[in-house]
Amino acid sequence: MRAKTAVITGASSGIGEELAVALAGRGAQVVLAARGEGALARVKQRCEQAGGRALVVPTDVSDPEACGRLVARAVEVFGGIDYLVNNAGLAMRGRFEDVTDLSLFERLMRVNYLGAVYCTHHALPHVKARGGLLVAVSSLTGKSGVPTRTGYSASKHAMQGFFDSLRIELSGTGVDVLVVSPGFVATDIRARALGPDGTAGHTDIAEEENRMMDARTCSDLILRAMERREREVVMMPAAKLMMALKALVPGVADRLASRMMKQTRP
Repeated sequence: MRAKTAVITGASSGIGEELAVALAGRGAQVVLAARGEGALARVKQRCEQAGGRALVVPTDVSDPEACGRLVARAVEVFGGIDYLVNNAGLAMRGRFEDVTDLSLFERLMRVNYLGAVYCTHHALPHVKARGGLLVAVSSLTGKSGVPTRTGYSASKHAMQGFFDSLRIELSGTGVDVLVVSPGFVATDIRARALGPDGTAGHTDIAEEENRMMDARTCSDLILRAMERREREVVMMPAAKLMMALKALVPGVADRLASRMMKQTRP
């Protein structure tokens, strides 16, 4: 990946940060996008210490014009784009019947789904020019719905469908599409989760530490899949079993999902 250019959204912390540092350590040029400029500056320093070049471009992916500026700046500085990693995300926690602010569904869609659409639309010509790779960091909830995640799951289902369709459209162009479906990962997205009233800060008590993957391990799995140009990564063996059960005995899969999330009324 030496001298390749990777644009990473949601790069200010968690999976995005660790993936950026790992890519930089392999000699890549990384373009760091997120809303927090201060946090991005810290990640930039880590990337440069790892041996790569890094560019900070503060970006709100829910704004299509901001996504256009991100791509334009990446091309201006590094001459093109080899990898686009759509990693920016927003979580939720709460039963649908308890929702009092329906705008949270729109916010989730604009960040998790439309943000990826906007960035991909602007970056695609440049990725095609280099026979590059599009990466979508989705979620296991994009494969199967789970309780208290209606809006989040819907946005990730949309993301999955978009990139699955785009992969077929791009067949034969030299561009590959990788969809990543992590399970519980130890990142601060939990602390920023939206609650039924639309406010942030609803930490998820169902995600116990002993069930969570650390962000570094997750980024390593993504990096390996990028190197192999795989089409999909489902990170938890239990999730693969759940997908099989959903196809064969959906009722059992629903009960297991409810049990796994330790469904309670907030």
